[in-house]
Amino acid sequence: MKNKTILLVEDNPDDVKLTLRALKNCNIANEVAIAHDGVEALERLAGLNPLPTIILLDLKLPRLSGLEVLKRIRDDARLKRLPVIVLTSSKEDQDILKSYDFGANSYIRKPVEFEQFNEAIRHLGLYWLLLNEPPPPPERSTAL
Repeated sequence: MKNKTILLVEDNPDDVKLTLRALKNCNIANEVAIAHDGVEALERLAGLNPLPTIILLDLKLPRLSGLEVLKRIRDDARLKRLPVIVLTSSKEDQDILKSYDFGANSYIRKPVEFEQFNEAIRHLGLYWLLLNEPPPPPERSTAL
């Protein structure tokens, strides 16, 4: 899982700490960049090279919602293939539907109990950082 970075887009400091703690508990030692709102997330993505391996995206963000961030990621040729996992407490059907409509790769509700959250993060790390084959970097991709 080396050299595979995670962009965590989360405005709640407690949820940031919880996610970082769960990653550590699951022995996921990947570098984690943190954006605290939607605008910061897009600014970080514009400046990151190489791009993160995955984005963990909350939906309820200040300045620019997670859904709008997701839409802009999918509209950007450089970013459109990045795996985006919506990691949110929202249980709204509309949020789930819109997330998938806008191109989310996965939608995970944050469990309230830490042990459940820890387990969700463990599975997320195993699949997205170890098993999943990410798309090649944009500079190596060929137009289809």
